[in-house]
Amino acid sequence: MMRRIIGVLLVLAVVAGVALWFLSAPGKLDESAFAGLGEPDLANGEMMFWAGGCASCHAAPGARDDDKLVLSGGLSLKSDFGTFHAPNISPDETAGIGSWTFADFANAMKHGRAPSGANLYPSFPYTSYTRMNMSDLNDMWAYLKTLPKSDNVAPGHELGFPFNIRRAVGLWNLLYLTDEPVVALDTSDDAIKRGQYLVEGPGHCGECHTPRSLIGGLKLDAAYSGAQNPDGEGIIPNITPDGSVKGWSAGDLAYYLESGFTPDFDSVGGSMVSVQQNMAKLTAEDRQAIAAYLKAIPGHPNGY
Repeated sequence: MMRRIIGVLLVLAVVAGVALWFLSAPGKLDESAFAGLGEPDLANGEMMFWAGGCASCHAAPGARDDDKLVLSGGLSLKSDFGTFHAPNISPDETAGIGSWTFADFANAMKHGRAPSGANLYPSFPYTSYTRMNMSDLNDMWAYLKTLPKSDNVAPGHELGFPFNIRRAVGLWNLLYLTDEPVVALDTSDDAIKRGQYLVEGPGHCGECHTPRSLIGGLKLDAAYSGAQNPDGEGIIPNITPDGSVKGWSAGDLAYYLESGFTPDFDSVGGSMVSVQQNMAKLTAEDRQAIAAYLKAIPGHPNGY
């Protein structure tokens, strides 16, 4: 009898293990997703590059001006789970992503899937990039291929057990990876819709401004309400209409993204400096759209 029970338990354990193995595999785009994209628009690809903040993480720490376009990696991102190091995403075929195909890139951006089939860690904000449309990704990929190559090999992540088990990220994705809108807005305003796309997708603003669960998932019911700074220094502010920008107009927000100056004549600081510099490269219409969206979302008390 005991042998039978043990046998049944072993079978159940094997079945559960196989199920978890398949459930934890990263997703993959269907071939139909690549149909009809046409020739990429490099100018739009450059705008998506800046909207996506690629240089903020993947350029060498402290890089300025044209050096920001050398995506050699190396930035350290501290967290409760360990230290992540941004990889080289320059077009170098060995140290960077020059050997990738567009399908590799799109699967990384929308599913957190490496070309090898492994899960990428969500320190790379694919949980936001998944909301980008394929046309913009195609344009961004074409622009990335025009940038300088770097042979710098970024260090590997410094993660302890169990966070060093990449396969487990697939189970995390089941809970937190979705391309549904962060905020359900009933609007016909094209500017607000554009702002929503930029903020929730390429801009990935919620990755910093939204509080997280104990296992690092975004608490979307408190979107943009602020959070503890992941490196432990200070807080990321609440940017909903009930937060730190409550008294700001849409024009104030747009001007801040352009100039770095607040309505109180203060200036941008901390990690937001790089973000603001990226936003300054967008069109005035896109900055205004971002501001319109941030004024249209529900207000929340501070999430930190």
